[in-house]
Order: sequence, then structure tokens, then C-alpha cells
Amino acid sequence: MTFRQFAFRNVTRNKRLYAAYFLSSLFTVMVFFTFAVFAYHPVIGGKDMHRSAATALSASKWVIYVFSFFFVLYSMSVFLQSRKREFGLLMMQGMSTVQLRKMIFLENMMIGFMSILGGIGLGLVFAKGILLAGENVLRIEEELSFYFPLRAIGLTLLVFLVLFVLISLFISSVLRSRKLITLIKADRQSKGEPKASFLLSVLVVVLLGVSYFLALKAQGTAALALLLPIIGMVSLGTYLLFTQFSVFVLRLLKRRESFFWKKTNMLLFSDLTFRMKDNARTFFLVAIISTVSFCAIGALYGFKTIITEGVAEKNPYLFTYLAMDQDKAEQSHVQDIERTLEKHGLNTRQGTLRLDNFSTAGTGEKLKVVRESDYNTLAALMGVDEVQLKADKAAVVDFGVSREGERMLNLPVHLVNGAVLEADQAILSPAIHGVSSYFVVDDDSYAKLGTPDNTYHYYAWHGAAGQSGAEQAGAELINHLPYSEQYEFYPLDYRNVQLEKGFAPAMFVGLFIGIVFFVSAGSFLYFRLYSDLDEDKQKFKSISKIGLSDKELTRILNRQIMLLFFAPIVVALIHGAVALTTLSNMFHYSLFKESLLVLGVFTLIQFLYFFIVRFFYIKQVKSALP
Repeated sequence: MTFRQFAFRNVTRNKRLYAAYFLSSLFTVMVFFTFAVFAYHPVIGGKDMHRSAATALSASKWVIYVFSFFFVLYSMSVFLQSRKREFGLLMMQGMSTVQLRKMIFLENMMIGFMSILGGIGLGLVFAKGILLAGENVLRIEEELSFYFPLRAIGLTLLVFLVLFVLISLFISSVLRSRKLITLIKADRQSKGEPKASFLLSVLVVVLLGVSYFLALKAQGTAALALLLPIIGMVSLGTYLLFTQFSVFVLRLLKRRESFFWKKTNMLLFSDLTFRMKDNARTFFLVAIISTVSFCAIGALYGFKTIITEGVAEKNPYLFTYLAMDQDKAEQSHVQDIERTLEKHGLNTRQGTLRLDNFSTAGTGEKLKVVRESDYNTLAALMGVDEVQLKADKAAVVDFGVSREGERMLNLPVHLVNGAVLEADQAILSPAIHGVSSYFVVDDDSYAKLGTPDNTYHYYAWHGAAGQSGAEQAGAELINHLPYSEQYEFYPLDYRNVQLEKGFAPAMFVGLFIGIVFFVSAGSFLYFRLYSDLDEDKQKFKSISKIGLSDKELTRILNRQIMLLFFAPIVVALIHGAVALTTLSNMFHYSLFKESLLVLGVFTLIQFLYFFIVRFFYIKQVKSALP
């Protein structure tokens, strides 16, 4: 048997441990290859209108590549730890350090090369289906036909061969150190029960509590200003949660004899603190990566909802037209819109109002004023609350999330003509699309304001969004009524489609990256679990001799695996729920359904993964029992 054959058989004999590493690497290669196939597609890369999608896909594949480097590096370090007895035995039989490094290098390159070929192969097999899905997600009108991606194949093969070579060389160089050789020869023994600091455990509660409070209370743009401090506190709090707080709680539980001595709790908790010491960094890493995955996909899905449904809610008008006082073609444009609506058979109701501009005293700033009866006409048209004004008082209305009008409450505004306006209400309303910080005054007070500096006319055609022909009508009118300083024209359905097309690449990219992160996080847990398999076999083999039943063994392993799989995921789910709630507060738009869907899907996937791994792990442990 040659040395290469020996290395190959080592891989096949350790296929259980290598399985998750190989499949995760294969999946990562396939995602990188998929992005490259899209980025180099003649339709996407060859037209200016798709350059943004090509750029996003190209940049994302390098994000995946950088993440893959650290993923493979971590995976290899876990393999070294789990096989140190094997390495020690080989060295006792005469294997030199050079041969050991060569064996590790060959094993890693075999796995890497097979995952590269497998990833490219699967990418080619499913290329047509992936291109079809991407065509729909990216909202590309042209057909993304299948082509043989030689450039994508060459790039994927080259960069991942370089990655696995670098990782293999790095691992080989680490094996030269005396410290690691000593570790390889060492027996698997406990390093002592970890100690937990009471003050650091309290600090966990403070850091996470303050972070959650600030995140949930932040409104609008204030959430952006608090983003970095909150991320820092949450990261530190999560690290201390697994390294200090969890150990502190477990030690308290062990002191409660009524709990510790109940049934099989002693077997479960006797070495749980030792496992927490070994797994704390893995838990932290999995929790942070999973949180990033949840937030990335949840935020993108939330943004998509805000952009599409949110825009429709804030502007249920199919078309709006704002004519400035210098617009000489106002009536002609309005007639064109009416004819186009009739041509496409759109069912709408029209509303119109005057938007007057008055100059303020001193600064000369233009102040927009609307008559109460006109405002309430549009409010009734679109089904929002009408304004009720007190005598000699006004309301200041904002459109959007800025809430600038709140700063103008109870502050008298003096106009050039001597009139005074004072608002005692601040309203967030989409009644006049795209216009903010305007005053609504009662009809009697409006008549006393005098002649305005200039007047805008606002037209709105209200109807159900998504009507057949609405997008086509908008496309026709936007070509006939291009951007001008004399008027503003807004076709809702047409703009929504354009927004979706612009947002689609980010959604497509974020979804794949989030999935890669989540799959990698699950692989980390798999590595940590199976690195303890031999130890669990020996432990339960000894305990079974003194009467441990099969039912009790299953119960202990169930709880042990469940803690490993769900401790970091539960933390990540809480982090993700808080982050998505903050996003909702930032945009003043409820994302409860979207958050529930994203977090629920990830939780379901984690449960399925747990049941699969649990089945095979318990089977492996029971196989070692007499």
C-alpha cells in the first residue's frame, strides 16, 4: 500500500466525520459557481441595464470565498482535535512529523478536490433550473438560456484549488510546533472544571438587556445611530453568555441536590460544564453566524415587503400628478392620463386639491398650506382618517417616516402677509403622496390667508393596485410625461415593478449568502458533536455495565444533543427577532408576519437537521455498548 493509498483510506475510514465537511464545502463551491454562472452570463454581463445585478453577483461570490477560507480552517482544526489519539498512535509506530504533515495535506486536498468537482458538477446539472429561477427572481425580461460556463468553471476550479492548498499548507506548518505535537500525543482529559465570574455573569444580563431595550425603543433614524454600539454590546454579551453565564447557571443547578440527583440529571449535568468550556467558542460562533443569516434574509425580505406592499399602502393611488404654477400643459397632461386609463380599462376614482405656497416672515421659507375640506376629500378617497381641527389651530402633516412635523408643533409660524399659523397636531399621512411638512387649516382661516405666492394642483387617481394594464399604462405615460421641474408624475404599479427589479439582485444574493452561513453554522455543530463521539462511547459503555437502561441512555443523549443544537440557535433567534423588530420600528411598518416566516423556516430546518443527526449519533453510541 502506497502512502497516497494510506491517506485515501484514512479519508474513507473517517467518512462519518468528513461527511459534513465535504457536503458543506461542496455546497459552498456550488453557490460560488452559481454566482459565477450568473455574473458571466451573456445576457446579464452584456447589457448596461443588468450591470448592477452582475456586479452584485460577482461581489457576492468573493464574500462566499472569504467565508469559505475561515470555514475550512475551522473545520480542519476540529479534525485535528478529534483525531489526536490516532495521530499519537501513528507517531508511536514510527511516523515522522514530515509524514504526518504530508498525510494531512493529502487528505485535505482529496476532500477539497472532490468537493470542487462535486460542486461544479451539481451546478452544471441544475444550471438550467437555477437560471430559470434566477430569471424570475431577478425580474429579467430576457430569457437566461443555458450556456456552457467555461469561464465560471475555470475560475471556480482555480480559486478553490488555491484555497485548499493554502489551508493544507497552513495546517502543515502548524503541525511543526512542539505544542501541537504534544497535544496530538496527549490523552483526552478534562482541563478542570471551568470557573465562572459572578460579575461577568451579571454583565451579560446588563449588556443584552440594555442592547435589547435600546434596539426596541429606537425609532426612525435613531436606530441607525445606535447600530454599531448595539452590535458591539450584543457580541460581547453573547460571548460572555456562553463562557461565563451558562457555566454560572450550571454550577448553581448542580448545587441543588433535589434537581441534580433526580433520575438521570447527574449523568447529564456532571460533565456539562466541561462541555460548555470546550464548546463555548463554537456556540458563540454559531450564534453570531446564525444571527447574521437570520437578519440578512429577514431584513431583505422585510425591505421587499416595505418597498412593494408598504409603498402601496402609503400610496394607494394608481397615478398622481402634481402641477407647478409654471406648468402650461397641465390640462393636456391630465387629459392624456384620463385617455390612457380608459384605453387600458382601469377602474379609478379621481380626487383633486390645491396646494398653496406662502412665504414665512424673516427667512422667506416656502410653507405649503392645504384647506381642510380639500384634505378630507382625499383622505376619504383613500380611506385614511380625516383631520378635525380646533378653532384657529392647524395640523402639520408628514409623508414618510421623517416626522419632521413634530418639531413644528405649538410653534407659531408668521407669514409675510401677517397671518399666523400654529399647529397642535402632527399627523403621519399618505393623503398627499410625496409631500411632507405641509399645514392643513380650516376653511375659514384659509380664507383669511390672502393670496398665495404660487399654487400647485394635485391630482390623484385611486384604484386597486395590480390591476391588469396598470403597469403598461404607467410605462406609456412615463415615456410621454418624463421628469420635469414643472410637474411630477408617479405611476404606482410601474414604479413598484422597477423597484422590485432594482432590489431583486440584493434579495437573490442575500438569500444565498444567508443559506450558506446557516448551513455552515449547522456544520460547526456537527463537527463539535462528532468530535466527542469516541469519548461518549467509552463513557456510556462503562455506565451501561452498572445498569443504565436503553431508555435512559436515549433520554440523556437526546437532551445532550438538543442542548448542543439549540442553545446557540435559540440565542440567535432572540437576537434576530429583536433586530427585525427594530427594523419595523425604523420604518414604522409592521414586519411581524415576515419575521415570523423567516425565523419559523430556519427553526423548522434546524429541527429536521437535529432529528437526522440525533438518529445517527445515538445509533453510533449504542453500537459500542456490550
